[in-house]
Amino acid sequence: MTTFPESFLWGTATAAYQVEGAWDEDGRGPSIWDTFSHTPGLVANGDTGDVACDHYHRLEEDLDLLAGLGVGAYRFSISWPRVQPGGAGPLNEPGVAFYDRLVDGLLSRGIAPVATLYHWDLPQELEDAGGWPDRDTASRFADYARLMGERLGDRVRAWITLNEPWCSAYLGYASGVHAPGRTDPAAALAAVHHLNLGHGLAVQALRSTAARDALMSVTLNLHHVRGVSEADAPAVRKADLLSNMAFLGPMLEGAYPRELIEATSSVTDWSFVRDGDEATARQPIDVLGVNYYNPTLVRHWDGSGPKETADGHQDGTASPWIACDDVEFVRQPGPYTEMGWNIDETGLTELLLRLHRDYPDLPTMITENGAAFPDPVGPDGVVHDADRIDYLRRHLSAVAEAIAGGADVRGYFVWSLMDNFEWAHGYAKRFGIVHVDRETMKRTWKDSAHWYRDVVSTGKLPE
Repeated sequence: MTTFPESFLWGTATAAYQVEGAWDEDGRGPSIWDTFSHTPGLVANGDTGDVACDHYHRLEEDLDLLAGLGVGAYRFSISWPRVQPGGAGPLNEPGVAFYDRLVDGLLSRGIAPVATLYHWDLPQELEDAGGWPDRDTASRFADYARLMGERLGDRVRAWITLNEPWCSAYLGYASGVHAPGRTDPAAALAAVHHLNLGHGLAVQALRSTAARDALMSVTLNLHHVRGVSEADAPAVRKADLLSNMAFLGPMLEGAYPRELIEATSSVTDWSFVRDGDEATARQPIDVLGVNYYNPTLVRHWDGSGPKETADGHQDGTASPWIACDDVEFVRQPGPYTEMGWNIDETGLTELLLRLHRDYPDLPTMITENGAAFPDPVGPDGVVHDADRIDYLRRHLSAVAEAIAGGADVRGYFVWSLMDNFEWAHGYAKRFGIVHVDRETMKRTWKDSAHWYRDVVSTGKLPE
């Protein structure tokens, strides 16, 4: 039987715009996702996050759900426009009061709060002023981090600056399939840099305001890139540079790889990088958050025949893979989740071992891992999601294998606590271990929630 260390941290996760609702209540300002989802044709079925899971009004019920699962930690994100509506100026007290209640409610139930500062809901006013491609956004983010550190830092002992900046930059500003929906590759690379800079500035701000023993982290959706054959090594390297090293380089090594600069030289001269920026981005962190769903398969494309673009990131009018015109993203063999992503847990083991080799002194934590499946409610009123249980078992086994191989993995957060607003897919994709009825908002434990509770309570995977 697979057993995890006693100190292993078990949790689950959500994001503000995906669950909170109350989109225009108590002084909350609009975010780029409010604007995006309210624009016809951009989100499946015309869905919006206006109500989402109504978590804002059902906080106590959801806190009790977490307590029932027995998790040791809950990863949530703070809605920037709820606490600072325009992205600048003083805090909005009614908005901050919600997070006071959330943090206090978690602590009273013995659950550690893990606060993510940015999970994609940029205040619309900041986007109107230029968004992440504009340097000032990084400064505004640091101010916001300082204010939240001052307000919650006496109780929150684990902070994540950014969630998946790859998506924020490339899906938001290159392919346009995420908010704010822009398709400007040069702007996307500027956004990459200012997200990196914002991360470093935010860590500095939190270090100066939060508790001295608070853990600092960032969550990256690192792509585990494989080639179809050995001949595809250059394609693997290019995809790895754009997806991984564009963030790992400045954040952990203090420099962008020269290969990355050269590969994208036809798009930008990187003049937005100023002296000292890369050193600022490289702030000491205590643990690296890793989000993993499936690996990425590439091969060299010589321009002949149709080009495969099965990268799993939703087709748009433009590609998120800047300067990768000669790289083909190949559809991988099944089985698949409802998102069309192949299920391959071996990529998680290999990714964790790579990080251990490259950054041996930096612990990791799985801050998201999960799967969407159809999840119909059965005649007995229960969701029997055997596919999700199998997915979670496979990936937890992969984590255990990485630990056995020497990787210092400190914890695992299943995505997600409940079915929620899945960005441009609206409510069509269900990732939760708790079912949410879209009409009544009733929460119902799926079989996977009961299974996960047993894993959490024992620290062991059942045979």
